[in-house]
This record gives sequence, structure tokens and C-alpha cells, in this order.
Amino acid sequence: METNVKGQERLRDKVRLTLKVNYYSSVFCLIFYLLCTVLLDITEVIPTIFLVFGILNLINTFAYYFHKNLTITYNIVSIMTLTGATIITLYSGGISSPFIFVLALIVFAGYVTTRVYGQIYLNLNILIIVLIYSQSVTDFSFVTNVVPEKSRDLFAFFSVLFSVYLLGGVFGKTLLEAHHKLYKSKGEIEERIREKETLLREVHHRVKNNLQTVSSLLSLQSRSISDEHVRALLKSSQNRVISMAMVHEMLYMHKDLAKIEYKAYVEELSEFLVKSVKGAENNVKLNIDIPDIKLGIDTAIPLGLLINEAITNALKYGIKDDAEGEISIALKKEEEQGYVLNIGDNGVGFSETVNFKNTKSLGLKLIHNLARQLKGSIVRDRSKKGTNYIVKFREIEQRHQFDSVA
Repeated sequence: METNVKGQERLRDKVRLTLKVNYYSSVFCLIFYLLCTVLLDITEVIPTIFLVFGILNLINTFAYYFHKNLTITYNIVSIMTLTGATIITLYSGGISSPFIFVLALIVFAGYVTTRVYGQIYLNLNILIIVLIYSQSVTDFSFVTNVVPEKSRDLFAFFSVLFSVYLLGGVFGKTLLEAHHKLYKSKGEIEERIREKETLLREVHHRVKNNLQTVSSLLSLQSRSISDEHVRALLKSSQNRVISMAMVHEMLYMHKDLAKIEYKAYVEELSEFLVKSVKGAENNVKLNIDIPDIKLGIDTAIPLGLLINEAITNALKYGIKDDAEGEISIALKKEEEQGYVLNIGDNGVGFSETVNFKNTKSLGLKLIHNLARQLKGSIVRDRSKKGTNYIVKFREIEQRHQFDSVA
């Protein structure tokens, strides 16, 4: 919405500049017509060009209010200016004519209005100037200087004055106003961006705090329950909440509020889970191989939950009690937005007949559902000892709604 408003403002500035230049050009051309006929005693060609251009350009300018197409208005005035300025230059001294500088105004106006037309008229003007020079230095010149000798200095003065006024007084002043407006808008946008970043950082901080509160409530609840199975379920839920809280914590603690350094996140999450399930003193070794990649929150959270479930299952069922064991996690980029996650343990494993469809294990079901939420695939790697998975997924760029993992 804001981008559209800025675009409309820029378009209005271009329209205002083009119409303003058209009005001034027409008025000056009509004044030039009077100067040529009354003061400079120029009777051939040049006064007629000024008069015709002044009238046609006023008609072209008023026509804009009916068709509302700035490109048409600009191209008509550019073609008329190019033609008129070329003729006046040829009949007022050729390459030595001071009126040749008006040709540069067309190029300048083209770049202000649109880069494409600016480049076109630049190349066209260069060609015209070369042709004007060619006919001026050859013996086959088909035009003569119709400006009387006594009036040439005054004609040069008015020509330069005309060019300088349009360039500085009209173009320059309008562009300076646009520059100040743009600079002011830039400052306002930067201020709004800083405010939004502060707000977003605060949101992540509060989400993290709320998730930690939920985790604390689950911990308190588990203490009042004597059933070990129920306590284990609450502990698993608590760890899932903490895995999500870690994402939000990393987002508000770093400059990038959209993506997190995933290697640091997985290392912190893995160490926390091992200590949570096996205690501070344990015989579990973590092998983490993750490059320096950043993932957005829509990918980081479901992938973090998947890793949480895989590690928790490995610690509870794969590596029994105080036995030694290894948990391996490797993440690599496969293609433009594709990733491959290899995760597993070297524990006792489980039967090949068990799968997420026929099992009662919530963790195994969540692993498969989370892989699906990541729009990926998951297969069991049976070439390795224990329980190992290969998860292929693509980074989720934008999420319009929250998908359920259930």
C-alpha cells in the first residue's frame, strides 16, 4: 500500500515537471517569436518555427488532461523540440549556433521522465549533432544563416538565456524540490523501519517469555504428578515449547530479525536436550555438521521441532540408560532452496515393521508430520546402525497461515 502511494507521488512529480516545462517552453517560444520579428529583424524560417512550436506545444499540453498519458505528451513535445531545435540550429549558424544547447534539454528531460527514452534521445541527438557538423564543414551546405550579422550576438544571448533558464530555473528548481521531498521521505521511512524493528524485536522477546512461562507451568504441573509416564509426556511437551522459545530468543538477540544462524541453534538445542534427558553427566556424543546458513522462522521452528523429536526419541529409546552413544546431525544445502537433513543415532533402533502409521509414539508421528509441513520427504536410512532419517525439504519463504503439525 505504502509502495503504491510512493509510486503515485513520483508519477505526479513527473507529470508536474513535464507540464511545467511544456508551459514555459511554449511561452518562451512565443516570446522568442516576437523578439525575432520585432527586435532581431529575423524574417525567415526561425520566427515561424518558434510560433508553430509554441502553439502546437500548448495544444499538446492541454491534450494531456484528456488522454492522461504522460508518455504520449512527452514524446510529442520531444519530437517537436528535436525537429524545431535542429532547424533553428541549422539556420542560425549550424554547429556554431548557440541554440544547439537546447538539444541537450531533450536528453535531460528524457532521463527525468524515463531512462529508456532518455537513452533513445541521447543517441538520436548525438547523430543529429554529427550531421549538423558534417553539413557545416562541407562545401555542400544546403542552409544559410538567416540571422542578420548585427543581431547574432543578441540572438546568442537570448538562446543561452533560454537554455539556462529552462535547465536551472525550471528543471533544477523542480528537481531540487523533488530531492528534498525524497530526502524527507527517506528519513521518515528509515524512522518507521527502526520503529518496526524495535516492535518486532519486542514481539519476539515477549513470545519467548510467554513460551518460557508455559514451559515453567508444565514443569510445575509435572512435579505434582506421580505417574512417571504422564510426567515424561509433560517433560516432552516442555522441551517442544523450549525448542520454539529458542528460535524467538535468537531472533531478538541478533540484528537479523527474519532469519537465525541455524548451526548455533541446533548446537544449543541438542546440548539442552541431552542434559534434560540424560543429565549433566552423560555418555552421549554429539556430531553436528551444519554450515553457516540462515533459516527463516517459518522453516526454523518446524525443523527445530523435528530435530527435537528425533533427538528425544534417540535419547529415550535408542541410547538406553547410561550407555555410550552418538547422535549425528548433518544439514547441507542441495539446490537453490532445497536442503537435506541427516539425523539419527547409533543406538538399538526399532523394528522395520514399525512406522508412523501403526505406531502409538507421538514423537514418530510428529517427525513425519513436521517433514510434511516443511513440504519435504522423510525416509529411514537403513544403511546405518540405530535409527537414522534422511529429510529433504525446501525453505518456506512466506507463511500466510499457521499449519497444524497434528
